[in-house]
Amino acid sequence: MAKDSISRRDFLRGMAAGAASIVVLGGLEGAASLGSGASESSQGGSAADVSVEANGTTMESVAETVKEATKAANGLTFTPGTYTSSARGIGSDVKVEMTFDETSITAVKIDASGETPDIGGKIASGMENAILSAQSADVDAVSGATVTSDAIKKAAADCISQASGTEVTLKEDDKAAGDWLGTAPEIADADIKETIDTEALVVGIGTGGWPALMTLAEEGVKTYAIEKRENPTGIREDIGAIDSRLQQEAIKEYPEFAIDKMEALQELVRYSGGYIDSDLAKVWINESGATVDWLTDIFEGSGKYFMSLEGGVGNLSDPGRDKAYATGHSPHKTEEFANDQSVTTNSTFQEYIDSQPGDVTIRTQCELVKLVQDNAGKVTGAIALDTTNNTYVKINASKGVIMCSGGYATNTEMMKALQPQTLDMKVNYTLGSTCDGSGIKAMMWAGAALDPTHASMMFNRCCVKPDETAGYKTTGKWFWFGEQPFLKVNLNGKRFCNESGPYEFMLHSMVMQPNHTYVDVFDANNEKYCEQFDEVGCCRLFPFPNGALSNMPYSFVWGKIEELIADGYVQKADTLEELAQKLNIPADNFVASVNRYNELCAKGVDEDYGKEKHRLTPVDTAPFYGVRTCAWHLTTLNGCRINTDMQVIREDGTAIDGLYATGDCSGGMFATTYPNLMTGLACGRTMTFARHAAKQVAMR
Repeated sequence: MAKDSISRRDFLRGMAAGAASIVVLGGLEGAASLGSGASESSQGGSAADVSVEANGTTMESVAETVKEATKAANGLTFTPGTYTSSARGIGSDVKVEMTFDETSITAVKIDASGETPDIGGKIASGMENAILSAQSADVDAVSGATVTSDAIKKAAADCISQASGTEVTLKEDDKAAGDWLGTAPEIADADIKETIDTEALVVGIGTGGWPALMTLAEEGVKTYAIEKRENPTGIREDIGAIDSRLQQEAIKEYPEFAIDKMEALQELVRYSGGYIDSDLAKVWINESGATVDWLTDIFEGSGKYFMSLEGGVGNLSDPGRDKAYATGHSPHKTEEFANDQSVTTNSTFQEYIDSQPGDVTIRTQCELVKLVQDNAGKVTGAIALDTTNNTYVKINASKGVIMCSGGYATNTEMMKALQPQTLDMKVNYTLGSTCDGSGIKAMMWAGAALDPTHASMMFNRCCVKPDETAGYKTTGKWFWFGEQPFLKVNLNGKRFCNESGPYEFMLHSMVMQPNHTYVDVFDANNEKYCEQFDEVGCCRLFPFPNGALSNMPYSFVWGKIEELIADGYVQKADTLEELAQKLNIPADNFVASVNRYNELCAKGVDEDYGKEKHRLTPVDTAPFYGVRTCAWHLTTLNGCRINTDMQVIREDGTAIDGLYATGDCSGGMFATTYPNLMTGLACGRTMTFARHAAKQVAMR
């Protein structure tokens, strides 16, 4: 094998062989002696502190010989000194500084302070130790922080290349071939340093965890909640519901806002290709209105928020292929508290919990390790790891465990195995799920069934530079404009689909195109056209017909586009030919596509793909703009199966006693694509199911 392409697997195999030789040559009585020393070191001791003699050979000398074998396995020599390099992470340039003597790496320093604080920003120390120990850049990525890990490894490889004068490359690691599920870890009773007794345990505090905790507090249930991050996450603030009070009141003035529940059910079945539990979907349809009413009372009862209905269903005089529903509800701060940074949805929820009879304890920086079951298979609690001191905690929950632990968007191994096509569509960006699938794995170890097919929530809201394409190894920028139904062409410069419709329809069409990437094209009249499009949901850039505010106003979004122009993402040109050149796409195809599209706009009929007339807007006024667009992956939506009482179920449909789930770690509600034209559906589903699960637990 060439010395510049040694994989971590081959390197470790060589190290193990070297260690075995050392044992024989040194006259040690067995490899167990070496293993014992390594074990003590891994638990906080230092290999240098171990000096057990065996036939005259100390562990220090064994460690030194292992180091020499490591150098030989690497096959590299270095020009002594300190070298630096950087690579693009998910939110910053990650910097690596490495020091070398003639034959080894002697020090590693990593600066990942610009990465997401609770995720990539925390892994520098661990990666420093891993690279130094392995004497290689080919080390394991940190689960949940793959992008930052890969940037560190890339920069480290460059430092090694500089020091050695040999180009060192990282070996592709195809983890999809591995066992992503694995087996539940064995935790000895002696390793558990703390035991907690409670009635209900909630795992994960966010869109699902908060309503579960508030409901349990109302019901007077003694509750313990664990969250692996330093602080609980907030809720997504588009909450989908049918038949809320706000909706019913709005229908009096806007009768088009009324929603037929059976029609809504059929839409969910259609979007999923039938891969959903219709009875489970009906729980959201029938209970979501009451859940939003309850949340409205909590928000408005605080005096700090009011709730509004996002009243938009699109242009009914020129309806398109896909129907929109006015399901979104959003909390907004009152004028008095608009600039008060201490007022958040989390603080409002905590105040409500504190006002209720239930005893609720929240513990952060505490990660689920595994669920605990009795001999009959009933879930009786969990074992968690307190990451502040690396000690195990056992939590006994007499009434039940509610899993609100999220999906697996940051677990590349699970993504490769379960939905590799999503990895082809997405680019990395700082906003999105931070969940790594640990909750799903824990439930499956307890016997839970997994959804039979994949689902994700993706938005065409990320962009890359003109020399980049989609893929999970590319880091992109936020591009909120991406969902506007402007002309879109592939990298051959050709239009390829109806640009109007659910976000993922556009993205799925993109997968069928070269390099899974397309180009958004718009002109100087884009503001007028954005208002004309009459979009719904979170991509709307103007107030809704009923006066509700949009998530992002046009002025703010355009300001961000000007930043993208300055940063070399969005391209601006005076001619179509110049724009094509800047985007690295064929000018002749592109100009022909624009001319054809403009002809269709003039006719008012999309003879090619059937886009609505009011969304046929020409590209004919300079300056012209274009950008390569890809998917922003918010979260995965396929999880462990649940029944209509939110109990986690096995393959045979029987419930696992004591185990409940909601949100992205649970399944049965989505498949193939996310129905984003029911605004806030995922958030509304999570919160509705969380409240339902908490009531079930309280009754036990």
